[in-house]
Amino acid sequence: MHIEQLVRTEKLNREEILRDYRIACESRQASLIGRKEVFMGKAKFGIFGDGKEVAQLAMARFFQPGDHRSGYYRDQTFMFAIGELTLQQFFAQLYAHADEKYEPATAGRCMTGHFGTRLLDEDGNWKNQVESKNSSADISPTAAQMPRLVGLAYASKLYRHNPDLKHLEQFSVNGNEVAFGTIGNASTSEGPFFEAINAAGVLQIPMLVSVWDDGYGISVPSEYQTTKGSISEVLAGFQRNGKGEQGYEIFKVKGWDYAGLLEVYAKAVPICREEHVPVLIHVEEMTQPQGHSTSGSHERYKSKERLQWEDEFDCIKKMREWILANEYATSDALNALENEAKETVRQARNEAWAAYIGEIIADQEEALGLLEQVINQTTSEYAGKLTEITLELRKTVTPNRYDAIKAVKKALRFIRKDRNQVKKDLIGWIEKVTGENAERYNSYVISQSEESPLLVPEVKPVYTPDSPLVDGREVLQACFDAALARDPRLFAIGEDVGKIGDVNQAFAGLQEKYGELRVTDTGIRECTIVGQGIGAALRGLRPITEIQYLDYLLYAIQILSDDLACLQYRTKGGQKAPLIVRTRGHRLEGVWHSGSQIALCLSSLRGMHILVPRDMTQAAGFYNTLFKGDDPALVIESLNGYRLKERLPVNIGEFTLPLGVPEILKQGEDITVVTYGSMCRVVMEAARQLEEFNIRCEVIDVQSLLPFDLNHLIADSIRKTNRAIFTDEDVPGGGTAFMMQKVVEEQEAYRWLDSPPRTVPAQEHRPSYSSDGDYFSKPNPEDIFDAVYEMMHEANPAKYPAIY
Repeated sequence: MHIEQLVRTEKLNREEILRDYRIACESRQASLIGRKEVFMGKAKFGIFGDGKEVAQLAMARFFQPGDHRSGYYRDQTFMFAIGELTLQQFFAQLYAHADEKYEPATAGRCMTGHFGTRLLDEDGNWKNQVESKNSSADISPTAAQMPRLVGLAYASKLYRHNPDLKHLEQFSVNGNEVAFGTIGNASTSEGPFFEAINAAGVLQIPMLVSVWDDGYGISVPSEYQTTKGSISEVLAGFQRNGKGEQGYEIFKVKGWDYAGLLEVYAKAVPICREEHVPVLIHVEEMTQPQGHSTSGSHERYKSKERLQWEDEFDCIKKMREWILANEYATSDALNALENEAKETVRQARNEAWAAYIGEIIADQEEALGLLEQVINQTTSEYAGKLTEITLELRKTVTPNRYDAIKAVKKALRFIRKDRNQVKKDLIGWIEKVTGENAERYNSYVISQSEESPLLVPEVKPVYTPDSPLVDGREVLQACFDAALARDPRLFAIGEDVGKIGDVNQAFAGLQEKYGELRVTDTGIRECTIVGQGIGAALRGLRPITEIQYLDYLLYAIQILSDDLACLQYRTKGGQKAPLIVRTRGHRLEGVWHSGSQIALCLSSLRGMHILVPRDMTQAAGFYNTLFKGDDPALVIESLNGYRLKERLPVNIGEFTLPLGVPEILKQGEDITVVTYGSMCRVVMEAARQLEEFNIRCEVIDVQSLLPFDLNHLIADSIRKTNRAIFTDEDVPGGGTAFMMQKVVEEQEAYRWLDSPPRTVPAQEHRPSYSSDGDYFSKPNPEDIFDAVYEMMHEANPAKYPAIY
């Protein structure tokens, strides 16, 4: 559609053109003033969208209610244009105002440029997405927004083609929603970009990617970044040959050409929306007037000729020239509009700063009042010190929240011997503000809604005399069958999940029963498998994404850690993605198929539940719990358990297993042995052998690492036995050290220990191949026997004489 047609059809008129120009000017002023605020010390860091304004205005014009964005941290103009970011909110984020009323995207938890809309209400329930313009929460790692983008677009495909989802009217209107992605040209060199582009081409989904190309990646020019210096040329082979063929539509347009940009987006978006064909728009010749960020100056690496060109082809300057040439406004009118924009931004900056600093000053004044009372009433020899602390706090012109806390804590050290009410008031103030700041900065690591899986009541498995003894995989198969029948939102994707029902057959026959949209094969692309799940979960669906082996989780760990695990935290409960990541690990064969990288998961995936069931019945109970909750989770099944026999519960689709509740597998009085997963069988064999020598182990399966033993059952066991061993298949200092810290330190089990606690981990290398390799790489029953016996020998040498 040509610009003249847009004007004639009244999709674009003079008022709208000038509105766009005003937004561009306001956005540019916000960038300029924002940079100054950083240099004045009022903000820590700034990264802005200057130079990208006009292209984002064009994209925003075709972004409709129900659409979703997964973007780049320079998209401020776009967010202004769709009405999901105000100037005051922009500055509130710059100042890190830790209040979602003022900074709804992240509540001050992310630096400037990280945008998002609140998809949840105050109770953690989904809002109506088809009535709003939606943005998933931005993240800083380059190209890491791309895997999630695949899922946002894939959800539209499911909503269009699965009739059982038609009732979910708050999430989709027949799959007409487009997922808009934005990315910088240099970030297209990242693996997640190429993986996402390929996945979308295979899936044929309504994903529209705009590449903002300003020729650089910080200081590195395109010739060092991209083959041929052009991502659209690199991807030319993805171009479909005609309508109805698989592939992409690829467009190129100049970032300073307002009319050209409007025409391109007018052509591109309907292709995405109506045909579900992915589109790439390569927006070239963009500029970055202030350089990459406040951390440096682009004059260090750009030539004078380049800087001169950037000044001449500044997109706002070129848009002004176009407006004047087409007589949409006079020079005087634009001058007046530009001046108004400057004043509007200055006013928004002032209001945002007043709101931000006002709360902090109120805390400061409250602390000062209490400190002055202390000075007036204390008989302490340190009155001079207290006065010094108070004066230093009072002269802090631009305080942080911690300034008052530090002052009060210093004062309390000097009056520690006092027993008066003023001291109690100071302590009360510390407790109050500590709680307030915990809410500001530490809340929403996991769900705080009524749908939290921690609130799902336990339902025990039911067996009858006729309950069959089946392979463990059949227990899972029955669980997934019941879940797919019960909830049309549920679907499973992964390598080999579909036709053959996964490599261990837990989905065997379920694709044939429920169709390819519900049980689906994917390519070998772990990063975008989980991204596909994240995006779909953001749109109200309930995905299970399978990573074939725990070892291969490393391909996806960055996306899981930087996007999924911290989603609720970095939006302060504004967004959620209840994705279940299913994998298998621990015992099998060889370096890359028997991993137990538990420490990696525990440190990287806080915000996800990490569950380590010992058998498939336990795994099914966890899945049933997670299906009822709204948190993401990683479930690590035991690789050598699929062919072991288990009884099939009658209520396979209904029984639930609580999170964070260990199970005592064997009662004992002499020593507590704590483990999980496949190690449960190893420890139970060792415990059987130890009984022959009158040593009775209490064997505890933790089952759930995050959360961990919420009711302190393990500490209660140690109180009885007075000794503890922690064992698993991770490296030394890994999962065993985590468990020991949780029990000995957090649960204060050190009080009951008569012997130093011990760990029995695997060796500090990847497990070797073959049965012997497994035996000598990971703990075995003899290792456990020897460790337990040695502790008992140390406690009572006469009763337990040394073996070796």
